[in-house]
Amino acid sequence: MPLSWAAGVIDRNWQPAARAAATQTEGAADYALRIGASAIEIAPKHIISAITYNGQFPGPLLRFREGREVTVDIHNETDTPEQLHWHGQKVSTDVDGAAEEGTPYIPAHGMRRIRFTPQPAGLRFYHTHNRAGADLHAGQYSGQVGPVYIEARNEPGPYDREVFLVLKEFEGSFSQGGDMPQDFLSPSRKVKELEDAGESAMKASLAKGMPHGYEVGYQYFTINGRMLGHGEPVRVKAGERVVFHVLNGSATEIRSLALPGHTFRVVALDGNPGPRPAEVPVLWLGTAERISAIVEMKQPGVWILGDLADDDRHHGMGIVVEYAGRKGRPVWTPPKPSRWSYAQFGEPSGAAREPNEVIEMTFTKRNAADHGFNQWAINEEVFSPEVKVPAFRLQEGQRYRLRMRNASDDIHPIHLHRHSFELTKLAGQATSGVMKDVVMVGGYQEAEVDFIADNPGVTLFHCHQQLHMDFGFMTLFGYSQAA
Repeated sequence: MPLSWAAGVIDRNWQPAARAAATQTEGAADYALRIGASAIEIAPKHIISAITYNGQFPGPLLRFREGREVTVDIHNETDTPEQLHWHGQKVSTDVDGAAEEGTPYIPAHGMRRIRFTPQPAGLRFYHTHNRAGADLHAGQYSGQVGPVYIEARNEPGPYDREVFLVLKEFEGSFSQGGDMPQDFLSPSRKVKELEDAGESAMKASLAKGMPHGYEVGYQYFTINGRMLGHGEPVRVKAGERVVFHVLNGSATEIRSLALPGHTFRVVALDGNPGPRPAEVPVLWLGTAERISAIVEMKQPGVWILGDLADDDRHHGMGIVVEYAGRKGRPVWTPPKPSRWSYAQFGEPSGAAREPNEVIEMTFTKRNAADHGFNQWAINEEVFSPEVKVPAFRLQEGQRYRLRMRNASDDIHPIHLHRHSFELTKLAGQATSGVMKDVVMVGGYQEAEVDFIADNPGVTLFHCHQQLHMDFGFMTLFGYSQAA
């Protein structure tokens, strides 16, 4: 691992730390990952314990070549069977890393070797896919997150350097005070029918004396495992074009990032280049989303690249950007108000192909219905891990449109395994050309995405917020056999 990993700065010719030393030996794996408990120093003399990969947080950056098969040995040094999910990659169910799809567990104190061909190119990541339930040290509350970068066969590079940033909170706790809805998405139009249904259900629950369902808050906030001001700064030179590869590795939180005096030219979402790169003052990322954005370094100084939420930033969610020859106290100034629109990166025409079939989905919340935790349903069905029968059937080669209706005030980062989808409508606004594997569906809003059924096997669909997916917000797609 490069000595500068604390700042996420990566030499483009660097070979990742997880690469096995004996790749020349017959039968050796190309990469090795070890799941185990380790100490993370998030600030000087401030150490927390978490389950991590290879004894570090974030896990080692894995650089693959698109289309070149790799072998990975995954060692589980814990007492709990584990899953390692290759998020955003087009892989088979036995590799994907989701028990719901039938991926074999990595046994406790055991090892599993997997082989796959990395695809598609771009910023992906790997993480645990275990359920956490009420255990705030399990699942994605732990430190089991690591970035993956899959290099294209002809890797473009209109930049001078890459910086990888993994955003993550630690030491969570539950509360039942209710959660303030966030309002930053554009369009912001709500569907009155959904709002009336959601608000009515919540009022009825509270009238019965039910408390608000549990939400998670955190004590510590980090970028690349270090709190703001306690890690190596990102050191830059005036005139450089730096591409920031940003991964929201949170279990539950939406994150924002701004760099005073600078803008971000977004060139890829979830690793996929878009048809229309655009300049924005703020990056917004739902849980598990990734953004690659180029920043032209033309405002010399010492700055804070940080979250817009003052409390989160004060508790660590930021990193210092330091120009060569500049010293002093890092500066933060809030950006002017703006909204986040996926459509600004899409085709100007906004016209998407017609699908072969439309699949309707409505997301609903049952307040505090499961021992104080909110219970989540898709089309009134609360997912149970014991049920292996897919709720939806697909025909290989067909184009499907998921019409998602959110009857809650929560923003849901929706993820489809083993496939990418095209955004086609967001809160009533048509769009096309933007390919992703996670999309934020706004509170009381509708969103539509299209995907091609081109990777046969059981396929998991879920909200990527750990507290939602653990309490029912999942479903399965299955492929039908050709007649």
